[in-house]
Amino acid sequence: MKRAARTLALLIAAALLSARIQAQPSTLVIRTGMVIDGISAQPIPRAVIVIDNDRITAVGPDVRVPASARTIDLTGYTVLPGLIDAHTHVCFAPQDGKDPVLNKSIPYRALEGAAAARTTLLAGFTTLRDTDAEGARDADVAVRDAINQGLIPGPRLLVSTMAISITGGHMNEFGLAPAIDRDVPQLGDMADTDADLVKIVRRQVKDGADWIKVYATGSLRHTDPQTLESLAQFDETQIKIVVDEARRWRRDVAAHAYGGAGARAAVLGGVRSIEHGILLDDATLQLMAQRGTFYVPTLSNFTATQALAGYPDAFVKTVMTRHREAFQKAMKLGVKIAFGTDAGRVKHGTNAGEFALMVADGMPPIKAIQASTSVAAQLLRMEDRIGAIKAGLQADLIAVEGNPIDNIKLLQDVKFVMKGGQIVKQPKP
Repeated sequence: MKRAARTLALLIAAALLSARIQAQPSTLVIRTGMVIDGISAQPIPRAVIVIDNDRITAVGPDVRVPASARTIDLTGYTVLPGLIDAHTHVCFAPQDGKDPVLNKSIPYRALEGAAAARTTLLAGFTTLRDTDAEGARDADVAVRDAINQGLIPGPRLLVSTMAISITGGHMNEFGLAPAIDRDVPQLGDMADTDADLVKIVRRQVKDGADWIKVYATGSLRHTDPQTLESLAQFDETQIKIVVDEARRWRRDVAAHAYGGAGARAAVLGGVRSIEHGILLDDATLQLMAQRGTFYVPTLSNFTATQALAGYPDAFVKTVMTRHREAFQKAMKLGVKIAFGTDAGRVKHGTNAGEFALMVADGMPPIKAIQASTSVAAQLLRMEDRIGAIKAGLQADLIAVEGNPIDNIKLLQDVKFVMKGGQIVKQPKP
């Protein structure tokens, strides 16, 4: 009898708890000091955001507020859309000095990816495009799926598994003894024939890739120090093979391309975005503007302390100057510039440092913010879901103290984060 009574009491308690949960209003109201919606040229002062479950239903200074709604007071803050970083590597963490392929297991790198995802979400980035696992095979797929299933916290993640390169090119391990070189796992998938390209795209899609990443040019070690000509790893026909096969599976292609013939081949071949573009010339930038090819400049990675470390000072200065010029010309020509950092090669969680670099190189703060919101969402073909504070879109929101248009570095200290209507970070009392 006692056991039956105890069971009945537990069932009643559970029913009452369920009733209380169901009785809670699903509508949430956020009162703000100001909203930067990711689309408009000017902020909206004293805007109210109404959220039902995971969607924004209204935004503006005079919206109707349901009487039963819960309220969050962010009147001391500027509220923006959740930020998007369109060039990251969550399973890559070189800051510890270890070779990711030779010194780390893939399961360990998946755990590193989980830690990076959490750190990046708390920094205000609610969506990431991960532009290859840097040799970790499908570890980025595992991180994405664990986030989607609620096993770990993290941004909405779009992944590329392994990038496509060529034997002897970028992402092919070098400097090893020939006797062991062929047996060492690689940072990318090597494709040396047209048939290789098709087969690799198919396998990557099968493994779970949302995007295909191709190395259209080599790295800085493949760049002529005098002419600054980049090694073209694929021609236009080969790029088109990759793009066409990816399109068959409803996937887009991102191209690592510094400049020269390789970058031009990538644009003509139909890639969705050019990554880095540190040595893009006027003709290729004009072509990108005409064709609507996105440019993800990753300024953060090309500083004297990152990708350029170890190169001669004169070379570093020249490359940084050319990169700045390419970025500025892209703005003048109307190329669609999306925010990306190369996080992984840049410390995870410091992604927002890219904003200050973009502004320092001449981009207006509101445009830099849009590069990481509405423009990046368009690149990802997700503008109907994310990238703006707009009725019908996912409730991805962040908040900072002060006005980031006046001080873009405020985005490096995000106080509030919401992803899909779920609060993951709040201001300290």
